[in-house]
Amino acid sequence: MSRRAAEVRTAGTALVTGAGSGIGRAVALTLADAGWTVVLAGRRRGSLEQTAQLAGGAATRCVPADVTDPAAVTALFDSVREHEGRLDLLFNNAGTIGPAVPLADLSFEDWRAVVDVNLHGAFLCAQAAFRLMKDQQPRGGRIINNGSISAHTPRPGSIAYTATKHAMTGLTKSLSLDGRAYDVACGQIDIGNAATEMTAAMSQGVPQADGNRVPEPTMNADDVARTVLHMASLPLEANVQFATVLATKMPYIGRG
Repeated sequence: MSRRAAEVRTAGTALVTGAGSGIGRAVALTLADAGWTVVLAGRRRGSLEQTAQLAGGAATRCVPADVTDPAAVTALFDSVREHEGRLDLLFNNAGTIGPAVPLADLSFEDWRAVVDVNLHGAFLCAQAAFRLMKDQQPRGGRIINNGSISAHTPRPGSIAYTATKHAMTGLTKSLSLDGRAYDVACGQIDIGNAATEMTAAMSQGVPQADGNRVPEPTMNADDVARTVLHMASLPLEANVQFATVLATKMPYIGRG
């Protein structure tokens, strides 16, 4: 396949979960600007429509969906099959941090809420994408999971979030292995301190392992989006298995 043919092949249909804000919005806009048809999924229609407006005249479609609801996920991917005809990329991005409380004070309900979105939701979307990709013609596609720096090194007081992001790595590895027979590639991007609504409080100080609270540097979410675009633009015979993109001066390497 020529270089030009590979480029044409990869600019297809993408589905971005959590597309109404933050990393999801940045990735959706970058994909749309690069010529992808982007299905915007998330819980709040108003936020999705704002993303679509920011995309200008690019090809986008808003589909409100709760990724923790199996029926809603099925309906979401049935909608993609019906309207777009195929799916070339899933950016499996929807996630939540949960309350920043001491371990002893974390309720089971709060634990379960994080697990439902970050793990159950990621699994449901990955499974639905896998089913669609392996049966469509031409066969195959790519799934990119949004992991986290916490998939490697936790922060204090983040047990639910950290556990789900470690689980995301296992999900990524299993999807990669199971997808080989069907030309479904899967990779993971681990992000550290992208400037979004979720990380806005970092400028006021973040708890550190030594007990101190220290402001941390952030990076532009567009830098993450460009990395996702690179991963998505590879031909299916190539895959970025794991990518780590972080603010250069954040406390991660050596956690200090």
